[in-house]
Formats: sequence, C-alpha cells, structure tokens
Amino acid sequence: MTRLRGTLMAAAVPLFLLAACAQPSATGAGAPDSRESASPYPQGGDELVVRVESSGGFVPPDRTVGTLPAISVYADGRMITEGPVPAIYPGPALPNLQVVKIGPDKVQQLRKEATDAGVRPGTDFGRPNVADAPTTRVTVNTAQGTQSVAVEALNEAQADDPMLTAPQEAARAALAAYVDKLTDLAAGGDPSETGPYAAESLAVLARPYVKQGAEQPAQPEIAWPGPALPGDYLNPAFKIGCVVVSGADADKVLTAAKKANQLTPWTADGAKYLITFRPLLPDEKGCAQFKGNR
Repeated sequence: MTRLRGTLMAAAVPLFLLAACAQPSATGAGAPDSRESASPYPQGGDELVVRVESSGGFVPPDRTVGTLPAISVYADGRMITEGPVPAIYPGPALPNLQVVKIGPDKVQQLRKEATDAGVRPGTDFGRPNVADAPTTRVTVNTAQGTQSVAVEALNEAQADDPMLTAPQEAARAALAAYVDKLTDLAAGGDPSETGPYAAESLAVLARPYVKQGAEQPAQPEIAWPGPALPGDYLNPAFKIGCVVVSGADADKVLTAAKKANQLTPWTADGAKYLITFRPLLPDEKGCAQFKGNR
C-alpha cells in the first residue's frame, strides 16, 4: 500500500477535534471514567499500549470531530505525537505528526508505570470545582485487558480545591506526573530516532463550506482530487462526512493538501467543503471510529 509522504504540518487552530471512541459510563465514586475490558495484551507492533487524549472543555459539539490523540505508544516501541505547531492562522491543512522510537523495553516500563499512576479500575480522581475544563483520558493495554481513566480538569484544578479530598489530589498528581513524563519523552527524543509519521491511510472529514467573516481574507479554491465528497455522514445533524483515501488517491490528495490551509474552500461536483485531514494511526480503521465521542 502506498504510504502518505512528506512532513505533515500541524494547524494552529484545528477546525475539528477528533471523536474516536464511545464514552463509557462512569464507575467508582468521583471517577468520570474508569473501565477495564478483557482484550489480550498487544502482541503485534501496530497494537496500542498507551494513549493520552483530551476531549470536552469549552468546545462546541460540532467541533469535536477530527482531533488527534496527544500521545500514542505502540508495542514495537513507536511513540506518535503532534510536532511543532506553526504560529500562523489559518494553519496548514495537514497536521504535523512525528514518530519517536523509544524501543519495546521502554514501552513495557511505561505500561507498568501507567497502572502504578492510577490507570486501573477503582482509582478515585474526584471532580474538582472547575467549569468547562477538558477531560484527560489515559488508556493502557495490559495483560489483564484494556484499562482507561478519564479525569476532569487534570491540570486546571487548584491544589486547595474544596471538592477534592487529599487522596483524590494525590491520585490526580500521580496521573499528571505520568502524563508529563510521556510528554517530555516525546519532546526530548533522540533526533536520529525521530521523524515524520507516514500513515498508510488518510481520513478526509468534510463539511459544507461556510463563508468566513469579513475580517478573514478570501482563500483560493482548490478542486478536490479524491473520491466523492462528503462520504458517509458521521453525524447528520452537523453534516460532517468522512471518506478514507489510500494508495494513488492519497498521493493526489496530499499533493493538493500541501497547497491548502484550514480555511481553504474545496470544490467538488458543484459544492464547496471545508476539510479536515486526519492521518489514521496504526490502530485505527476507517471512518466508523469517529462516530462516537472520546
């Protein structure tokens, strides 16, 4: 299969944020999300071991389709994360995904440290007195199954929040320190072991084009070179469609996308669209995963 080529540049202000997993019901006192499923420990190199992602906060629901996880760690020792973001608006159409090679032994260490940091059933992180803050979800695939916790306002809560007990504050501090370690590991990797992520497939998230405000300069239109848009609707209420491109289609789409930005009007069959380009990560399969909410 043809791989997507070139350095993918991150957008400064994403048009859409990813919604790839269904929200599980809350379990445990004060824990927004704590779950465990009986899935086997990953054996293949493309299987996910650790993931950190953010959702919610002060973001309209129709803007929650298309976001990338902050960090994804795979069994073969790859860590995939977003690279530097250019300080321009509108930002480039293509995100800047980077791969840091940390090795399988480090992956096993991170897996153990995740459960030590509270990524396991029953950990009580409480709910702080913070409104409209994002939720941080950390997932780890262990020998016992996939375990995940979602913590509201992990970095926004005050140390003396009256809604949190001392054990809850300690649990939040341990998880925050683990997430910080992953972030530092991704940012401080050996340059010789770091490079652009070359995805095998690209999800194209298309919605009807809306003319920008008068303060925004008009953007040149680009003719869409890929398969028919908008594809299958992820959410008919928001009119966001999705189609996956790979092989020769991906080559043509990438060539055009490198000339575009986040506000580029794409024309296809007499209609105009705004498009978010979403490289699929090794554990992701097609458009169906974007129908839920993280």
